[in-house]
Amino acid sequence: MKVAVVGATGMVGEVMLKVLEERNFPISELLLVASERSVGKKLTYKNEEHTVIGLADAVAAQPDIAIFSAGGDTSLEWAPKFAEVGTTVIDNSSAWRMDPSKKLVVPEINASELTAEDKIIANPNCSTIQMVLALDPLHKKYQMKRVVVSTYQSVSGTGVKAVEQMENEAAGIDGEMAYPYPINRNALPHCDMFLENGYTKEEMKLAREPQKILDDRTFSVTATAVRIPTAGGHSESVNVEFHNDFDLAEVRKLLSETSGIVVQDNPETNTYPMPVFANGKDDVFVGRIRRDETQPNTLNMWIVADNLRKGAATNAVQIAEYLVENNLVSNTSEAIS
Repeated sequence: MKVAVVGATGMVGEVMLKVLEERNFPISELLLVASERSVGKKLTYKNEEHTVIGLADAVAAQPDIAIFSAGGDTSLEWAPKFAEVGTTVIDNSSAWRMDPSKKLVVPEINASELTAEDKIIANPNCSTIQMVLALDPLHKKYQMKRVVVSTYQSVSGTGVKAVEQMENEAAGIDGEMAYPYPINRNALPHCDMFLENGYTKEEMKLAREPQKILDDRTFSVTATAVRIPTAGGHSESVNVEFHNDFDLAEVRKLLSETSGIVVQDNPETNTYPMPVFANGKDDVFVGRIRRDETQPNTLNMWIVADNLRKGAATNAVQIAEYLVENNLVSNTSEAIS
């Protein structure tokens, strides 16, 4: 496949290249794409040096697949231009997620909805992906009524500037601020911008995206998103009220049998998910599984995943893999041969 990675010089773009290499994605020609200020830079993929090109040149090259991690404005402007020349776009921004004409995909849950006609496919929010992966098997079995989620999100979700702020503060260095307050030794209940309803955009993504992914509007989600000084990995405290009662042993079994999930749940040995262990891994880790004793049919869980991998790059590459395996994307090199 001729593959373009748009936003290749960013934090997610770098992880995207790493994941493509690790999973040995079938690439005959790789196009590394970024904004004009990065054009001409050199990046290495599989020990080969590649020169970063601009968006117009990438469209002209007509790649089979373009994986975008370049922000919503770039996606809104350029994804349709790639789609017009036959490229299948997998977009990691929020630009297309709630567009009713676009699929919002977590491969383990709803990749089967994809067709060859889907030329712009949305990758969900990082916090949404790890949460719905754990909720999906439980919803099918017990039918969710209401979800209350509080997130503890890594600064890496904001980008390199935020990571540098945290590291500078830890080292006692004055530097550029990504946040309105210090993040080291602090917690900011402020992920993304505030909206008129008092929630942040991140919180509303968590409220709306699960309904679209699971194709079900009968349950509701309310969220509080908090930024904490960890370098990689998002954590979530999730409280789920079901219509039907459950057995905890069965809950653990359902989760253990779900592709992409690792259950870490043994209080006696202090076994529970933590971002320090999830960092660099593709799995979603679930633990602290216990009954909410304050009301019936309600479960508490703690969910952790690497936000740059399964929360972004890995999920996008898994979508691309599904497209290739199911012949849903054109292959220029095969057509030529």
